[in-house]
Amino acid sequence: MTHDENMNKIKILSDNLANQIAAGEVVERPASVIKELVENSIDAGAKRIQVDIELGGRRLMRVSDDGEGMLRDDAILAFERHATSKIKSLEDLGAISTLGFRGEALASIASVAKIELITKTENDLAATRVVIEGGKLIDVKEAARNTGTTLNVRDLFFNTPARRKFMRSEATENYHLTAIIQHYALAHPEIAFTLTSNGREVLRVSPARDLRERAYQIFGGNLIESLLPVSGGREFIAKVSGFVSAPRERRTTRDSQYFFVNQRFVKDKVVAGGLLEGFRAVLPHGVYPVAFLFLDIPHDEIDVNVHPAKTEVRFRRSEAVKETIAEAVREALARAGIVRAEEERRNRESEETSAKLQFENIQNETTISNSVVADINPNYTQTEINFQTFQNESTDFSLNDTVRIEDKLTTETLSITEQVLPTETEFASEVFSNDFEQKANNIETENFRIENENIENPVFRSNDLNEERVKNYDRSAVVMPPVNSAEKVVKAAEVADFSASKIRPIGQLHNSFIIAVDDEGMLLIDQHVAHERILFDKFRKKETERKIESQNLLLPETFDLTPAQSQSFSVVEEELENLGFGLMRLSGRTVAIKSVPTDLPPAEARNLLAEILDTVDNEKRGQAKASLRDDIAASLACKAAVKINMKLTPEKMQWLIDRLLITSSPTTCPHGRPVILRLTMKDIERGFHRT
Repeated sequence: MTHDENMNKIKILSDNLANQIAAGEVVERPASVIKELVENSIDAGAKRIQVDIELGGRRLMRVSDDGEGMLRDDAILAFERHATSKIKSLEDLGAISTLGFRGEALASIASVAKIELITKTENDLAATRVVIEGGKLIDVKEAARNTGTTLNVRDLFFNTPARRKFMRSEATENYHLTAIIQHYALAHPEIAFTLTSNGREVLRVSPARDLRERAYQIFGGNLIESLLPVSGGREFIAKVSGFVSAPRERRTTRDSQYFFVNQRFVKDKVVAGGLLEGFRAVLPHGVYPVAFLFLDIPHDEIDVNVHPAKTEVRFRRSEAVKETIAEAVREALARAGIVRAEEERRNRESEETSAKLQFENIQNETTISNSVVADINPNYTQTEINFQTFQNESTDFSLNDTVRIEDKLTTETLSITEQVLPTETEFASEVFSNDFEQKANNIETENFRIENENIENPVFRSNDLNEERVKNYDRSAVVMPPVNSAEKVVKAAEVADFSASKIRPIGQLHNSFIIAVDDEGMLLIDQHVAHERILFDKFRKKETERKIESQNLLLPETFDLTPAQSQSFSVVEEELENLGFGLMRLSGRTVAIKSVPTDLPPAEARNLLAEILDTVDNEKRGQAKASLRDDIAASLACKAAVKINMKLTPEKMQWLIDRLLITSSPTTCPHGRPVILRLTMKDIERGFHRT
């Protein structure tokens, strides 16, 4: 065995290397640095926070505040690993009330950047200046500054080139930096925030009275008009406050949802799930509301120490928290009168169903008893039945309806009884052996057969009143038995499945799906995604073709950009104009929409523009222009396409089918969902056991 083989393989990492490893978890991008520094300023009791960035944070990130500052010794010790003033014992870790607490952030940032800290407490005569580069202390001396702290972070990842090359474009990093400031400005309306990028002011908000005023400062008046206040919760679980948007203000992603737990910005599935549950049956699938939700939860009911970046939390009773959020959101919608009509409709349907079930029970009993009497005495008639006890003002099922239906049933029963009853001699010999209940059931079945097949009966031919009663008969009272599902035989269609024969529409299912046939069998076509595919191909024409046609708005519509959207606008403005938008930037962060693509309803323009500016970003700003154009075209096609629950004429259905078949991908929408489902004749015959 060699000497090297006897050497220990496990070694203690140096502090600087350990800090750089920690930086990989804490410092994901420049926005991660700003998040940690802004949280420290808030914890220090700052009332004004100034953030300056250059080149998307690559060159410089500066955070200045008017908080309580630090003493000289604390300023030096703050850059040591696990050095913190936020917790002192294990009990403190179980009830964290500050935004920062680990003591890793400053040490991790200092290990991968050049840091200058200037800080002063109210009682100090001079400020303290600390300089650190790559985790090494370079200088400590006095400096001039008012009470508070300024922290300059330069040349991020200067000593870790592999990390630096993974940074995104300046526009992308600016977007994330701006979004972080937006989040904490919303969480703390009492604090004034200022953000500049390359010397240009991006955001400036003065202290606000409440969340609504702060939201107005950031998002403008258009969004505020659509916000509904949320206030509710359960004691010892969570108090819920904030705002959600009315259904008319909606997005196709969750990017406009801001969640805060104990004033800490979080990305949490439990909160998102509670919000979505509150909007269930109000918004269609795939559409999300704008939301600013704040949860105040007892500190012992939540664990914030589950993620290095502190953007995730764990609830002790997650299901209870989710239901509490859903209740608060539903109450907000109810106060605005949005869900009341839906609830009343459900209650009315429930009452109608109950009344009809009661009537059917009496109807069955009466029909059986009448048929038994008719068996004995064919001349027996009952001309009036009193159902006063089943009259209900909340339903459309009135007393006159019940009397008409019962008279009709009685008349039908007598008519059929005359046809099926035995002669007097046969009756005398068989009357005691007949199964009256079975006979009554047979008569009931015959009643339905006559009504459904519209048999020409002499009684009905000679009595117009009886014909009217048959027409007024409530067919919903007939309950169909369960049938086999076609789920296993319906499949997504492929382009190769289409024969040369013409596809012919024969109707709509719930005004949402086109039912069509061809030589191979039956097709179900989703009208919304079919039109979406047609429009997407249209919007994605080659650059050599003419631009998309536009329609001028009678009055230009103004749109207030958020600071983050303002960073996006210059990136996508050219592509939006190529797709038919006429846009003009006014003062500040306001944009005027002068024209929109001809296929887009003008009412959808503002929502679509907000959606594009929010979602075409993320990691996509640095992507190829063609991919960016695809994203915008897909969003535009989705908004402009015909919707579900929309009645179409046969001509419109045929037009959609014909245009769909000549698109680049007739069987899938731009988002990858199927457009056509097929049920072949073989599958149908197999389902009916004909093969």
